Amino acid sequence: VKLALADGLRQRRERLGLTQTQVAEQFGSSQSRVAKMEAADRTVSTDLLLKSLFRLGASPREVARLLDPKARTRAA
Repeated sequence: VKLALADGLRQRRERLGLTQTQVAEQFGSSQSRVAKMEAADRTVSTDLLLKSLFRLGASPREVARLLDPKARTRAA
């Protein structure tokens, strides 16, 4: 679950044309923390990944799609 959310966060950031530094500034965090989030580091909670996706404009449906193995297979 964390890997899927972390990958979704990275993909969303890239689609928005944002750097990790820009996202960090938007979140009031650091670039290294965003990098850890995108790498699904053990210090990053699932809750933080979900909140971050929503703060970048992901809808609940888009997040659910990230967690659906069938949807991920079709998108690949």
